[in-house]
Amino acid sequence: MKWTTPEDLRTQVMRLWDRGLILASLCGGEELFPRRLNLKTPKSAELSTHYSEVRAWITHLTRPNTPYRIEWRTFNHRVLGNNEIPARVWIDSTDAALRFIGKKQEAQTFVALVEHIQAHEPALLPWLRRRPLRALKLCDDWDPLLRVVDWMKAHPRPDIYLRQMDLPGVHTKFIEHHRGTLAELLDIALPTDYIDENHRGINGFCLRYGFKDKPTRVRFRILDPDIRLVHGAAAQDITLTGEDFACLDIPVERVFITENEINFLAFPTCSHSMILFGAGYGFANLAEAHWLQDVDIYYWGDIDTHGFAILNQIRKLLPHTSSFLMDNETLLAHRDFWGVETQPESGDLSHLNSDEAQLYTRLHTHYWGHNIRLEQEKIGFEFLQRHLI
Repeated sequence: MKWTTPEDLRTQVMRLWDRGLILASLCGGEELFPRRLNLKTPKSAELSTHYSEVRAWITHLTRPNTPYRIEWRTFNHRVLGNNEIPARVWIDSTDAALRFIGKKQEAQTFVALVEHIQAHEPALLPWLRRRPLRALKLCDDWDPLLRVVDWMKAHPRPDIYLRQMDLPGVHTKFIEHHRGTLAELLDIALPTDYIDENHRGINGFCLRYGFKDKPTRVRFRILDPDIRLVHGAAAQDITLTGEDFACLDIPVERVFITENEINFLAFPTCSHSMILFGAGYGFANLAEAHWLQDVDIYYWGDIDTHGFAILNQIRKLLPHTSSFLMDNETLLAHRDFWGVETQPESGDLSHLNSDEAQLYTRLHTHYWGHNIRLEQEKIGFEFLQRHLI
């Protein structure tokens, strides 16, 4: 019989814990109790036809020291007369719920944490209500977290590297490890003018709160043998900081960007041209190179959904970028080298032209096969040279 058991009732209360609702209620959140639990009881016909099973179910449900309260109703058995059967089950208090699921000690730890933060940084209490389970998981780390928050309030936008932060007892590796949590706490505790809203996420942590960030780097090759940025060097494979790259003043008219290192190293010589070694979805290293707006840009990525997603992203920075060897002709000419894309992209890519958008749609709708892709390094070198002419 599928009647509610004490284990089912405990599962219902455990869901409230897993959603953080019980802990949140201990930090000023919504009161949860008294709370009626879902109870599936025997139907009228079952009370007569399965009387012994019903009695066993009642015995199991009413075992000693249960933390829930039962409301009863009377039913009349045609042979045995009036009988009482559970009709509703209630958890009357938070304490009863915690005893039921065995979380009383964790709740006490959380309450102590709430009191500690209330005394030191009460502005963070709303965060505890939103993230109570994470707050509890971090219970041993709260003292250093609060010390970092205090330090940041006293040293707004410090303009030093994170590793230069001198906070006794708090290693900067701790800060790096907890950047996600600290970002949420600092967004609450710091005045808005201490925060640069242009930078977000873990990778934007330093710039968001005024630390120096390690410089971005751009790796490139000069493809024109008549242009020498480093005299006497044959390879002209150069890496500069993004800041130095932005200051270049060299006579190039075309810039190719590729994601594959071998393609980057083997790309043929071309007059008035250079090639950049790409960085997947990251193009922050090119953001300050305004001279790229005045040259032709060609992006060469894999012919798969992520290749077009990267093309779509670079066009947000460099709208005049053209795709290179990312078309139907190239794809169909290399059928023997098709592979499988394991986690394809399917979002809307608004910066593709009509031909690119059609090919992207065909890829993620399996027009030629399931999740096919052509990696750029599988394209023949002679095929590449023909398309450079």
